[in-house]
Amino acid sequence: MDFSLSPRLGELKERAVDLARKIKEYEDECEARNGLSAQSRDALRQTVLASGLQAMNAPVEWGGAGFGWSEQVVVEEELGTLTNGLWAAVWRPTAAALLACTPEQRERYLIPENRGERFGARAITEPDAGSDPRRIATVARRTGDGYRISGEKWFVTLGDVADYLLVLAVVQPDAAPTMFLVDKDTPGVRMTATPHYTHNFAYEHPHFVLDEVEVGPEAVLGEVGGGLALVQATFFEERVLVAAHAVGAAERALGLAADWARERVQGGRPIIEHQLIQAMLADSATDIALNRTLVYRLAWEIDQGGDMRTLSAKVAMAKLSATEAAGRVVDRAVQIFGGRGYVRDNPVERLYRDVRVDRIWMGTSEVQRLMIAKEIDKRGLPGLLRFPVAYGTEGATGTDVPDALGGSGEALLEGAGR
Repeated sequence: MDFSLSPRLGELKERAVDLARKIKEYEDECEARNGLSAQSRDALRQTVLASGLQAMNAPVEWGGAGFGWSEQVVVEEELGTLTNGLWAAVWRPTAAALLACTPEQRERYLIPENRGERFGARAITEPDAGSDPRRIATVARRTGDGYRISGEKWFVTLGDVADYLLVLAVVQPDAAPTMFLVDKDTPGVRMTATPHYTHNFAYEHPHFVLDEVEVGPEAVLGEVGGGLALVQATFFEERVLVAAHAVGAAERALGLAADWARERVQGGRPIIEHQLIQAMLADSATDIALNRTLVYRLAWEIDQGGDMRTLSAKVAMAKLSATEAAGRVVDRAVQIFGGRGYVRDNPVERLYRDVRVDRIWMGTSEVQRLMIAKEIDKRGLPGLLRFPVAYGTEGATGTDVPDALGGSGEALLEGAGR
């Protein structure tokens, strides 16, 4: 087995480190303002475009980078070192759009988004539909040749900067969950609240009301009744990214804590010489090494292809393990810094707030445990725990978004998170 990074992955790692370094320059502004000025956002957009790392999951012929999953994970891990959710500045289209866009929708929404000219936001979660999107109450009633959509959406991440929404609604009278592309300036679309959260995020997570919003048949993304399948594919992708971000966040926190422990003198010697501090550093390094291995192996397996039901459970394992480990590592880092670790000027404090949501959105830790347990019950332990002997040479590519449509997808439907 060769666990070294290939020259290609090494080159991507260097590019990602360089991009993350440039984006870090905006962290203080983002913390002070709870967001970025329009001028900073435009400058940041140009920086991302110059890196060539935007739209990593989209095909090259559609204006994306066309990366495989291993390539994406290497980059996303470095973006995870950023505080204030600034990793979101390196945009990528939603998996649902990649899967289901018609040629006309691709030209109108997807390709401009890949170029950074348009931005979409997922409008899935509702007051009574979070962990189970099957409880969606937003309805789309058929009109002459189109639909009239009414409902309420919460936690629409990037909703403040998006110019269109991907809205999950139930088409009546068919009771068919369906995804719609809705321009934000369509009459009847209103942003009703912008809640304040624990973290100071680069972008907002506002609430929206859709009040008798009229759209044509061309607004349907995919097929009528196919909305939950698109949600499944999107959650699959996002959970991989959250796991990669968590590893990056944990490593930055540990690096800062270790440097501080070498400098800080208490009791006549640097605190890194105190055994209790050493134990925290050692436990944190172990957490990071184990979860990096898990996430990288997962990305490799997705690239190779395989049973999507088992891969979905493995994605749940990676998200569960990496996000909970990041919480432990960052908490230890705050403790090592002492009072200085509780000051918002310290990146460790910001990471402490940032990583907390990773155990909630895109499916809570509890939902991930249910998914893993159901896989054990249905197909046993070997697929989850053992290395595969061999896969075919034809696997998934960065332009393929795995869909978990072969089974019922029951567990994957749980845990919308945002």
